[in-house]
Amino acid sequence: MFMQNAWYVAAWDREIGRTPLARRICDRPMVFYRREDGTPVALEDMCCHRQLPLSHGKLDGDRMVCGYHGLTFDSTGKCVDVPSQDTVPPSARVRAFPLIERHRFVWVWVGDEALADPDLVPDIHWNDDPAWAGNGEVMLAQCDYRLLVDNLLDLSHETYVHPTSIGDARLPSAPIVTKTDGDQVTVSRWVYDHEPAPFWSGLMKHSRGYTGNCDRWQIASFVAPSNVVIDVGVAETGTGADKGDRSKGVTAMVINCMTPAGKDSCWYFWANARSFSIDDEQLTRDIVVNTAKIFAEDKVIVEAQQRRISEFPDHKTVSINLDVAAVRVRRMIEAASRSAKQSTAA
Repeated sequence: MFMQNAWYVAAWDREIGRTPLARRICDRPMVFYRREDGTPVALEDMCCHRQLPLSHGKLDGDRMVCGYHGLTFDSTGKCVDVPSQDTVPPSARVRAFPLIERHRFVWVWVGDEALADPDLVPDIHWNDDPAWAGNGEVMLAQCDYRLLVDNLLDLSHETYVHPTSIGDARLPSAPIVTKTDGDQVTVSRWVYDHEPAPFWSGLMKHSRGYTGNCDRWQIASFVAPSNVVIDVGVAETGTGADKGDRSKGVTAMVINCMTPAGKDSCWYFWANARSFSIDDEQLTRDIVVNTAKIFAEDKVIVEAQQRRISEFPDHKTVSINLDVAAVRVRRMIEAASRSAKQSTAA
């Protein structure tokens, strides 16, 4: 259940080079590499002859050579050489997928190639904006990607899943506001005049030398097809952060891009970008390490959920007030997926 005609993150730009990279995206096996001029390429990872993954082969210049019988494919997917014969069958080709390199990610289009509009790439400019600093990683989670979307749109779970880092006892009871604008759903929450969680108190002390109470915000936005960008931070209590003045605090944008791998697995690309202490490279490394630990805790939760869901697929669940955003997003995804299937069938 995912949107077909959309851009999905396939890899960090640093992951793709001259060694073939195999990755399943939206239940499609793909192989990625860079041409000699640096342009990224994505081909169907399955030779049209005997279906060996092309990622088992090697590159010859800009061409992919199958590791079984040597069929050679150019970057458009066309077979240009069959070593055992003089002619190439006209139907010998594999699918090539449109790619765009933007915001330090390589994005792939899985739907109708004619609809692959570069303007539809989600805006996550904080990941390469010179006014921001940060980095991130990727992990494979054995769960439906929508479970991670649910997780990120309801941050009250931090109280119970991340009690030693970003959790706070006041989060679950703080009022939330949910808004929908087109294919974007946003959940906002503020907690006022409280002792900040360890992660945030450490950042305030390190970057501002401040150790008192803070006002905290969490503004999580789902951006189609499967991304959640979270505007988070804390500021000295009563200094106007909720009115737009964050000068007495620290602000971060946590970028989360969940790309379906298969039915019950997904690639979780994340980055933590900040607008303070941007020249502090050690701080960047420390935040990546700490964020990775936090997301590893989430991974345990969503994978445990998936195991139960797979075991009891017909079990009825109960929704609560905190689920408003997640329910809206799931309905949006279901509607878009259904529409794409109907268009394909027609």
